[in-house]
Amino acid sequence: MNFKNISNTRLITQQIAATTFTSPKEIVCWMGAMQAQDYRMVKWAIGLRLLGITYALFEDSFNKGEILRTHVLRPTWHIVSAEDIYWMLELSAPQMKRAMKSRDKQLGLDEKVFIKSNSIITKALSGGKHLTRTELGVKLEKAKISTNEQRLTHLLFYAELSGIICSGKVNSSNQTYTLLAERVKIAKQINRDEALTKLAKRYFRSHCPATLEDFTWWSGLNITDAKHALEMIKKNFISETIKSKTYWFADSFSIPEKRKSSVYLLPAFDEFIISYKDRTAVLPQEHQAKAFTSNGIFHPAIVMNGKAIGLWKRNIQKDKVILEAEFFKKASKTLMASIEKKFNRFAKFLEKKPEVKFSKIYEQ
Repeated sequence: MNFKNISNTRLITQQIAATTFTSPKEIVCWMGAMQAQDYRMVKWAIGLRLLGITYALFEDSFNKGEILRTHVLRPTWHIVSAEDIYWMLELSAPQMKRAMKSRDKQLGLDEKVFIKSNSIITKALSGGKHLTRTELGVKLEKAKISTNEQRLTHLLFYAELSGIICSGKVNSSNQTYTLLAERVKIAKQINRDEALTKLAKRYFRSHCPATLEDFTWWSGLNITDAKHALEMIKKNFISETIKSKTYWFADSFSIPEKRKSSVYLLPAFDEFIISYKDRTAVLPQEHQAKAFTSNGIFHPAIVMNGKAIGLWKRNIQKDKVILEAEFFKKASKTLMASIEKKFNRFAKFLEKKPEVKFSKIYEQ
């Protein structure tokens, strides 16, 4: 394999080029975890990887608790499958709590406050209740726990990391929290090595080809644990050195033959770009400042043959969605016609009529 093949191979392993999966739960389980601070966009991250799914079908799976939105791996939102939530939390929560400790101290949040807060939250949600962030904030304020200056965010974050709360049903477009133990049956515990092995297998199977550095970034593990995890799965994986870096593949994976030209609309924060430390296989250095900001905001990208060639925007209205594309370099009418088809698919996912615009129209 050469460097040019890496991104096209990832289109296959990440289930973008094709998939046999039929449900959001299957996709999320395959991917391990999918970054999800933009809730609307992560719906499309899953929709992109499934045929025939709609926004409503995603929400049905979400509201049933088959997939959950919470903080795991790194201190940001992820979508995970219900069957993975417990072992992933147990593996990643301690280091995330350590990472937040300094800011917690600045906010006056210590163990005593967290214990009280967790107790109030548990009582408020007990019995299958689903409450919004604002509603939980009111409960905490009534108990004389201050929620200003990011305190509410940290209190809810801590409750998530403690395995007390997780995402609940969507209520009139507002996300809610509910008790994890009532939402998902408590799973049998696995030891740390089993969890590390499981996480590494999930990542390298679904994101390959990938390096140790990529896995370390994605997993949030320290380098020692990441190396140990990779060491434990090596017997089922193969490696290849490309541009002086070691890339890992599942041993059952075969490098694809040359494929027809392909175009995809990636959502903001999609795993195809964000889940790697080195993103140059998809996004050349000269375009990275256009695709994501210095503080880590990733824009929706247009990918052609595994390479980012531009950005796209959507403006969702009552009965339609306005879709706009802009390109890094000149684009042909043929390419724009292909993108328009993808825009139509996205509109179908939303169950809305598309209105397509191109910011710049070029001819080769």
